[in-house]
Amino acid sequence: MKITTRYDTHPADARGYDTETLRDRYLIDGIFQADDIVLTYSHVDRVVAGGAMPVSAPLALVATKEIGSDTFLERRELGLFNVGGAGRVTVDGTVYDLETRDALYVAMGSVDIRFESLDSANPAKFYLVSTPAHARFETMKISAAQAKQRPLGETATGNKRVIYQMIHPDVVRTAQLVMGLTVLENGNMWNSMPCHTHERRCEFYFYFDLPDSARLFHFMGEPTETRHIVVANEQAVISPSWSIHCGVGTHSYSFIWAMGGDNQTFDDMDQVSLASMR
Repeated sequence: MKITTRYDTHPADARGYDTETLRDRYLIDGIFQADDIVLTYSHVDRVVAGGAMPVSAPLALVATKEIGSDTFLERRELGLFNVGGAGRVTVDGTVYDLETRDALYVAMGSVDIRFESLDSANPAKFYLVSTPAHARFETMKISAAQAKQRPLGETATGNKRVIYQMIHPDVVRTAQLVMGLTVLENGNMWNSMPCHTHERRCEFYFYFDLPDSARLFHFMGEPTETRHIVVANEQAVISPSWSIHCGVGTHSYSFIWAMGGDNQTFDDMDQVSLASMR
């Protein structure tokens, strides 16, 4: 199990970052590595994000010095999506089988969490996001069919999509973590446009279903000081509360969004007009 640390930055500092510094501060790559758990501990709302890819044997989620507790979820909650082959997650002896795009919420205080692939030739890939928690709720598996679905956007503006709110107050109770899946319709390439910020919450975007040759241009920064990061398949971007977060791909794609912060109100956004952006 590997874990690295990323520190928060002031928006005024980000204005001067070159390409490599932007990528170093905000892009998370190398998320899936065979037979390993790879995590990034971000000081943006203390979110931990990364991946578990069991191939030859199950993997256990254990505490590290960065977590600062005896067990990983002693004072945290966990959300995860399977974006690979069929997999299994065992939480304190209870087994949850997850097909691709199934999600699982794991409650604070859970001790023994193990990840497993059902077919080593087509391993599961579990994308993980953990936030601090103040209360224990119930561990729950969520399929796309159980999600609260929100169609948004228009084909005319290239952003017609369906948002699947899966780890969400209308589906499962959590302390602060909110996660979901966004799927764009064929011929639509823009996500989260028109864009916005939300001062009370950060957001992490994990992009997948991109061909190896394709790229996604993720826009970030203050609305009048925008920057972009070129993103490949199965990479994620950290979006602080002061930053916009939207993107356009050279091919169809999907993404998982995760939020942590002061509230769980999905529409608590500060909309940004296109005319004001620079």
